[in-house]
Amino acid sequence: MPIQSPIYLVASGDSRLAANQTCWEAQDKLEQALGKALQSLGHTIERAHKYDETKKHGFIDSQRMGMKVFANLPSDNVPLIVAEAVWQYSHHILAGLTTHKGPILTVANWSGQWPGLVGMLNLNGSLTKADVKYSTLWSVDFTDDFFINKLKEWLETGNIQHDLSHVRSLKDSKKIPDDLEKIGITIAQDILKNKAIMGVFDEGCMGMYNAIIPDELLHKLGIFKERLSQSALFFEMQETKDEEARAVYDWLKEKGMKFDLNEKPNDLTDLTEQQILSQCKMYIAAVRIANDFGCDLIGIQYQQGLKDLVPASDLAEGLLNNVDRPPVKDRKNEHILFENAVVPHFNEVDECAGVDALITNRVWNKLGYSPETTLHDVRYGEDYDGIFTWVFEISGAVPPEHLIDGYKGAFSLRQPPMYFHKGGGTIRGVSKPGDVVWSRIYTEDNRLKADIGRARIVELPKEETERRWRDTTPQWPIMHAQLLGVSRDQLMAKHKANHVQVAYAPDAQGAQKALAAKAACFQSLGIEVFICGTESGLE
Repeated sequence: MPIQSPIYLVASGDSRLAANQTCWEAQDKLEQALGKALQSLGHTIERAHKYDETKKHGFIDSQRMGMKVFANLPSDNVPLIVAEAVWQYSHHILAGLTTHKGPILTVANWSGQWPGLVGMLNLNGSLTKADVKYSTLWSVDFTDDFFINKLKEWLETGNIQHDLSHVRSLKDSKKIPDDLEKIGITIAQDILKNKAIMGVFDEGCMGMYNAIIPDELLHKLGIFKERLSQSALFFEMQETKDEEARAVYDWLKEKGMKFDLNEKPNDLTDLTEQQILSQCKMYIAAVRIANDFGCDLIGIQYQQGLKDLVPASDLAEGLLNNVDRPPVKDRKNEHILFENAVVPHFNEVDECAGVDALITNRVWNKLGYSPETTLHDVRYGEDYDGIFTWVFEISGAVPPEHLIDGYKGAFSLRQPPMYFHKGGGTIRGVSKPGDVVWSRIYTEDNRLKADIGRARIVELPKEETERRWRDTTPQWPIMHAQLLGVSRDQLMAKHKANHVQVAYAPDAQGAQKALAAKAACFQSLGIEVFICGTESGLE
């Protein structure tokens, strides 16, 4: 049924005033370009909430505000566009979207700046989990043929169909080789029998509804949450001795990691030694608490909760996911905890990434591969030498094993004050070239599902890497990823999250084996698996 004007527009933003003010210019530019595109097609757009002269931005910046905006719409069946040029908190508008009966279109600008792509993908994953029907679209300047044609499709039908020819159900794919299937099944059976504990330092970070797995679905996997408080983590940091933190810092410097310190630092804008030592205390505290509760993996909230008390958790997070990391002893100084092993950590307490990290760790260890794994934001991408190359960029830290030259290629830069007024250093570097398996677990139809595929990580010229860093966030680690058999638009159409999980394999053949064994483990646990792209070995 054709859509009638006016089309209402909402824009969800951050919860932090500084972020909303800084990013408003980009949002305003998007809305003007989108308005011109709709006008050219004979339609008008109307903002459902006004620019706030006091706050100096026009975002919905709280859940309560979002509820009021939706309550004041002329009806609950008007056509609605959610336009995003920024990272946004999906829960600001999720309540209204769950009861909205009109056609919904999520739109993002193709830019890595703040970034709208990441915000929109999170919203899409949240809507999918909430069983809300929506269409989705993206564009560089809102004049390209792809965007205009798809926008016309939405205006004429209230729906958009994207190309998903790259997706195949594992049930309909080539049989997994027996030896790899056995590995996956054996690991799944072990988890189901012996169970696993997921330590969650306060749930629901940054409005990411899609990142919370309902207990009843998680329990079917043999995984159970240990709900921990960030206050306990903060307390344990206070109990950690200064000399223990100093030992971690010295260990990192001896490994060749570099820290961006000024001779006369300003604590409000610069990285300081005290910030680093606080992060080292968090690392020690997290390992000890994980050991106290018998956790198989843990997740720290990162941008919320402790951000007003201590520096960011990035340094701790990256180290936890690395086999080669500073040793942490128990409180009696008798035993090294989790010796020669990672403590799987899921950034931003994204529980979907956590389950993925646990299974990856078990599968990779069984295959004899380096088990370091991490999530990244699906941040941005452009063609390079005719091949579309993604910028995957986690918001702070990766395991140093993933970087070119390892610790020697790792640089710690201060987190932007816009996000972290208490500072804290990142683990920044360029991901090494190689073969990886990528995946994402998500909730749809009240079931857990997983997309999985392969990618090649490439090393781009230094000047191109620096340009991409400048166009995104230069303080954060970067991965140049070329997905095999999955185009830009296909990934955007299918992906149900702002995050993607990655883990390296020794080579292309090893990646095929790891993908098959991991897919078998997912399937044996009851997760519905979709193979995305080519060269999986399961075509």
